[in-house]
Amino acid sequence: MTPEARIKSAVLRYLEQRGFFVWNNPTGCVRIASDRWISFGKKGSSDILGCLPDGRFLAVEIKTPKGRVTPEQTAFLKKVRGLGGVAIIVNSFQELDAALRSEGYANDGLLFEEVNNATPYGAGFNK
Repeated sequence: MTPEARIKSAVLRYLEQRGFFVWNNPTGCVRIASDRWISFGKKGSSDILGCLPDGRFLAVEIKTPKGRVTPEQTAFLKKVRGLGGVAIIVNSFQELDAALRSEGYANDGLLFEEVNNATPYGAGFNK
């Protein structure tokens, strides 16, 4: 499993445990015959999509600290924000926590477990 996949899996699991309605959003294409491909998902759409408790749309793009956002991903996030949704790019629980707090969520205490500074991805991320 890639470092980005580990981050995504942990963030998705944690958001679900906290009661957010979220799901993995794979995109790409697959060959079904030597000359035939099927694409799925919307190019540039975020890794995790969902609905926040107040009904707002949530888009979370996961990147490792060295990862880069593509122009298509940037456009997707901008569109979500422009329509009133919450669109964030994170590479750790700390960033996710800060972003959700800045949007007015989880003001009733810690959203995420205490950060383990021994891992570059924060608490809950195991290599």
